[in-house]
Amino acid sequence: MTAMIELANAEKTFTMHLQGGVELPVVRGVSFHVDPGECVVMSGPSGAGKSSILKMIFGNYRCDSGRIGIRHHGEVIDLATAEPRQVLSIRRSTIGYVSQFLRAVPRVATIDVVAEPLIANGVARQEARERAGRLLRRLNIPERLWTLPPSTFSGGEQQRVNIARGFISDLPILLLDEPTASLDAANRAVVVELIAEKKTKGVAMVAIVHDDEIRHLIADRIVDVTSFAAAA
Repeated sequence: MTAMIELANAEKTFTMHLQGGVELPVVRGVSFHVDPGECVVMSGPSGAGKSSILKMIFGNYRCDSGRIGIRHHGEVIDLATAEPRQVLSIRRSTIGYVSQFLRAVPRVATIDVVAEPLIANGVARQEARERAGRLLRRLNIPERLWTLPPSTFSGGEQQRVNIARGFISDLPILLLDEPTASLDAANRAVVVELIAEKKTKGVAMVAIVHDDEIRHLIADRIVDVTSFAAAA
């Protein structure tokens, strides 16, 4: 496997334990791969399973059958059968995730929220903060706000902090869940530039983007997940 990500017949069903164990099929037969330096964008209507597939790749959801191969430190780990400690190791040093929502420790300064992933992987605090500052400046977060917690920011500002935190690490895989939602045109353009730079560094990316213009600017391939929907 030369791909960084390879899904083969992955399937997910939710069991509704509070509703008598009713099973709710979500996706089945999910099969695609992502090579280094490639951005694959998943398309399809709301409810087709795009977010569930992204969470399966990140290991938040365990797939019920099939295979999700992740290239981690030179070897391929199947997330369908990986031990929890392996999943945590993959998240720490191989897969980054930019969600639609910022989850940050209350009262922590914005610059430290953004720098934290680097510090957690051994980068000196001063260097991490300098890199965080460069990203925040690029995403048009004024320096006067950097010492404030992002919980005090507007939704669009919080999303830009979220993007800075997600893009700051040099991880080989990056998952993007609506990274340009809530952003104005200028900041959407910055995100497109950041994605292009990740491509040149060989980062493999999977994205969910509903904006047609952004999708076609960043996508090397588009995977229509409609055919994977369990109800299809």
